Amino acid sequence: MTTSVDQNLKSNRPEPWLRPQIATLVLLSVVLLSGGVVAAWFAGQGTISRIFAQLNGLQNQPPLWLEVPMVTGAYLLFPTVVLFLAVLLIMRISPQPRPWSRFVVIGILLALTLRYLLWRSLSTLNVSTPLNGVFSIGLFLLELLMLVSSTIQLCLMLGVRDRRREADWLAMDVAEGRYQPSVNLLIPTYNEPEFILRRTIIGCQAVDYPHKQVVLLDDTRRPEIQALAEELGCQYLTRPDNRFAKAGNLNHALQQTQGDLIVVFDADFVPTANFLTRTVGFFQDAQVALVQTPQSFYNSDPIARNLGLENVLTPEEEVFYRQIQPIRDGAGSVICSGTSFVARRTALEAMGGFVTDSLSEDYFTGIRLSAQGYRLVYLDEKLSAGLAAENIAAHAVQRLRWARGTLQAFFIKSNPLTIRGLNPLQRLAHFEGLLHWFTSISRVGFLLMPLAYSFLGVIPLRATPAELLYFFLPFYLVQLTVFSWLNRRSRSALLSDIYSLVLCFPLAATVIQVMLNPFSKGFKVTPKGTASDRFLFNWHLAWPLILLFGVTAISLWVNLGNCMIKGAWMSTVPPELAVQAKGVDIGWIWSGYNLIMVGISLLILLDVPRPSLYEWFALRRTVELKIESADAVRPAWGVTTALSEVGAEIALTQAAGLNLAAADLAEAPLHVQLEILEHQLFLQGTITKIGSSADFPTVRVMFDPLNLSQQRQLIEILFCRPGQWKNRCTPGEMQSLLLLFRILLRPRILFDRNAEVSAISVSQV
Repeated sequence: MTTSVDQNLKSNRPEPWLRPQIATLVLLSVVLLSGGVVAAWFAGQGTISRIFAQLNGLQNQPPLWLEVPMVTGAYLLFPTVVLFLAVLLIMRISPQPRPWSRFVVIGILLALTLRYLLWRSLSTLNVSTPLNGVFSIGLFLLELLMLVSSTIQLCLMLGVRDRRREADWLAMDVAEGRYQPSVNLLIPTYNEPEFILRRTIIGCQAVDYPHKQVVLLDDTRRPEIQALAEELGCQYLTRPDNRFAKAGNLNHALQQTQGDLIVVFDADFVPTANFLTRTVGFFQDAQVALVQTPQSFYNSDPIARNLGLENVLTPEEEVFYRQIQPIRDGAGSVICSGTSFVARRTALEAMGGFVTDSLSEDYFTGIRLSAQGYRLVYLDEKLSAGLAAENIAAHAVQRLRWARGTLQAFFIKSNPLTIRGLNPLQRLAHFEGLLHWFTSISRVGFLLMPLAYSFLGVIPLRATPAELLYFFLPFYLVQLTVFSWLNRRSRSALLSDIYSLVLCFPLAATVIQVMLNPFSKGFKVTPKGTASDRFLFNWHLAWPLILLFGVTAISLWVNLGNCMIKGAWMSTVPPELAVQAKGVDIGWIWSGYNLIMVGISLLILLDVPRPSLYEWFALRRTVELKIESADAVRPAWGVTTALSEVGAEIALTQAAGLNLAAADLAEAPLHVQLEILEHQLFLQGTITKIGSSADFPTVRVMFDPLNLSQQRQLIEILFCRPGQWKNRCTPGEMQSLLLLFRILLRPRILFDRNAEVSAISVSQV
């Protein structure tokens, strides 16, 4: 499929030669021009050398307002202390960002960012020699790339939108029957296992809405999937080829269905029963073409799982859906995320269907709709849940596909920077989204820069401890303090750095490759429904980090030695020469930080066992049991501590006269009939494990094969309850720091190895 999709993408790409050449030539021109300047500088060419000599003089004598006050160390901390206490007070008064508190905090951050940039550009660059200058200016440009991206986000954050109250009013029209257009729920699938599709179809059929039709779009034409659709009573569609991958599959379905609205769920996403009630009402406004809801996940992502922090870390997408999408909604540039969205059929048909000339058909379909004058709406309610990537390799496949598909914007007609119909604010928001992927290059640069200190004798940043206290510390500390507050506790800054660092090398390589050859690779589906009974290390992703870890470990000691030598040397030289060594002591601190972060990243690349294909949920339900033995049927009552599609863990709270021991299972299997009382669901199964928890005995029951009615009830209990998918708060910065040290000192492979294979992984609901 990949080859055919690749060819189809190329054949459908508008202006196939002109657009890639323009973008690529611009990129190469910048690189060649920079290389020419550097070469002339190294060669001592007169004009270039004079320019940098003058720049060096300015750096050595910055403006007076950038001079550190002549005060003692305690007074240098005054700006930091005042600003730190100010933002703490604001966050205490306003635990959740409100318009006034957000405005004040963002204003402080923007002022600090401007102050920091002026200091960095006018005082800290080391252009005393060409070698120092290349690294110093390069570091500043990499940092500037990050700062531009974050500054645009901060500015857009002033217009953030929350539509949940609006949805409350609009949902009344749907629930009371005043507005109920017909809806097609489309489930595109390519090679996903049958058990995943079963729960998705059943979940879609359980959505509380009268005028709906569930349609399964099978792009692999599997007889067993057609039989599944017939068993469950949903429409089955297929097509003769796989042209344009998912986008082509959806466009084919548009021609075969007639609903007023189109809902798309990826094969692993299950909606809650109120999905349509909460979203359809927005389409009473004729200008609304699409309503996007968040992607939530009922399993832990591989990074949290591999670190043993399943119930501590929030998934990476939480930041996007709790911070970025509300920002985009305020700017009128909501991103269509490919699943869990509702679209107006007439709007899609008017622009020719889903965009097919990129891997990110969802993203560019949203851009085309906006350019046509339609509104895209983001409703920040978790109304569905799916499977996060189940191992780090699948996680990488997914992220690299997103990066490649998004950056293809520069080479197609749906480029948000040039397409007609978008306003400047929308273009700015999309520009920040494109710029985000280039920050992976900055991440790589920040990892490599300390090596220049130790192995090349380069000092890319010249700053004294006093300057760092006065200019850098306020900027960094305030940012660190308000980071998780601004993103509504979805991610701390330290943990966010871990997530971005793990894949920075392949992401940076992908960014460069796309800019040079944007359509070299086709659509690659993220594998789902996998299991493993052993630890697996991803050597393919790990080798650059292993190499970097070893070199950084050496550089740590080299930089520490250089710092000690610098301290002794500076006490014997005139002050005018001491300026040449400004910044040496930063190198070893930077190396130490990188060493810790790379070490944790290597632990992330060790996939822990995942022996079960099914997720277990920490769901409490009252259960009545009838345990069958050779001589009698003994009753008991209890409460589920974990529940899945294939079994339950039950704490027996009332089991008078019932004495169970693990030895009982060795003699003969213990069959059991149980009823989940709240739902009047009757099941049969076998006790496979007996234990104890707190003050109660526990049993693990594995269910006998379920009939269709039982499957429907159980899936609705596990996945379809309105309001069941909750936002979780991430640890604060100090807690995150302690977590990082705990991960390093207690790696999961050493301390949880035996427990991991036998334990049930329980997701919090």
